Amino acid sequence: MLQHVPRWLGSLLHNVRAGHSKLVIAHEELDLGDHFIELRSPAFADGARLPERFTADGQGVSPPLIWSGVPDGAASLALIVEDPDAPATSPFVHAIVWNLPPHENALAEGAIAHDGPGEADGRDVGRNSYFVEGWLPPDPPTGHGPHDYVFQLFALSETPDIGDNPGRSDLVGALSGNVLAAGMLVGTYSRGEEAPIDGRFVATPA
Repeated sequence: MLQHVPRWLGSLLHNVRAGHSKLVIAHEELDLGDHFIELRSPAFADGARLPERFTADGQGVSPPLIWSGVPDGAASLALIVEDPDAPATSPFVHAIVWNLPPHENALAEGAIAHDGPGEADGRDVGRNSYFVEGWLPPDPPTGHGPHDYVFQLFALSETPDIGDNPGRSDLVGALSGNVLAAGMLVGTYSRGEEAPIDGRFVATPA
């Protein structure tokens, strides 16, 4: 959708961004504590450019994720992926996954997809900013500059019932006072400018 924003408008909005301070993981009331989950992907390094296949310019599937360091006593895990560089008042939500079993340590490529009321083990893919279930592929406006896509994983002490297809506000409410540990991974993507790929600078899709 945003790939149709003309370059001149994307450039004009270059400094209009939601802001990293509005990310879920930055909420002061979460009280993240001293525990840290190491969240990473075999498909891209932290802070590196997302491969095109995970974006609206490619197949648009969700990237694979792996993690370690979930503390003992965790009841479940929750994942949210946000774009704080979106030209909006709040970060765009690209994915929510709720009630992941605490003993699991990975999500396969393409795993964040429409799942209706959820899986038999309780996990549920929630709503993105387009109000549909699943992975919202990165789709920054041409000329707007690089966007961060921030993967945030939380280990929860309890798993409250937040209904089918939870959204961002449901997740934030359930996290407050309930987080044992958190981890973060950042991938970037942009359109219409040079970007480093495999050590080379090449033009990104217009």
